[in-house]
Amino acid sequence: MARVGEFPEEGELVVCTVQNVKNFGAFVTLDEYGDKEGFIHVRDVATGWVKYIRDYVREGQKVVCKVLGVDSAKGHIDLSLKSVNEHQRREKVQQWKNETKAEKLLEIVGTRLDKTTEQCWEEFGYDLVDRFGTLYGAFESCAIDDGALEEVELSGDWTGAFIEVAKENVTPPFVQIAGILELRSPAPDGVDIVRAALKKGMEASVEELRIQYVGAPRYRLVLTADDYKTAEEALREVTNLVIAEIKESGGDGTFQRDAK
Repeated sequence: MARVGEFPEEGELVVCTVQNVKNFGAFVTLDEYGDKEGFIHVRDVATGWVKYIRDYVREGQKVVCKVLGVDSAKGHIDLSLKSVNEHQRREKVQQWKNETKAEKLLEIVGTRLDKTTEQCWEEFGYDLVDRFGTLYGAFESCAIDDGALEEVELSGDWTGAFIEVAKENVTPPFVQIAGILELRSPAPDGVDIVRAALKKGMEASVEELRIQYVGAPRYRLVLTADDYKTAEEALREVTNLVIAEIKESGGDGTFQRDAK
């Protein structure tokens, strides 16, 4: 939602649209702040001497700038283009795209609830931002976990539609795979052997791994990674290691992957 009545903070990164380019600098509007006007002085366009400013900025271009100063009384916002590196630019643009998408998804939620987008913001939108940090973060969390809203103590007749829209339109940034590991050791200290083998598997995993006790001799492994190929390989390495440790001690083990 465009923060029409607000001003950005000094040091903040903002997405801007270039409106007018002069030899002494460029006038832009801040997309996230109700199109408030900002100014990039030519000295803040690029490092070094700028001979032709239009080699760096042009009308209609989207740019990411750092806020150098804000005079809310006069409505002046001074910006710097050269202070933003490529990594910061990419990250900010992606964040902006995500929030733009989230706004459109909230409109869909409103349509299903027969509410306006403004009503959605007032009823639960601001609470979502407060709990999840961003609106897109709320959609993303619900796409991953049906219980995400309940965990942050948000409820209401809107939650079903919100979760539904999230799952239909948001792809989680990671994947999770899981399976059941059965470990048996006939040794007198078998419990300690199993515990040590699982600990070794946890320490060897390069990806996020959770091990949940289901009931002897069964343990549930849940591994999180960026993609399925990485997850499958990592989980295979861990389970092979754990089973090998158990077998070295005279025991045995098997692993059964959950169906996809």
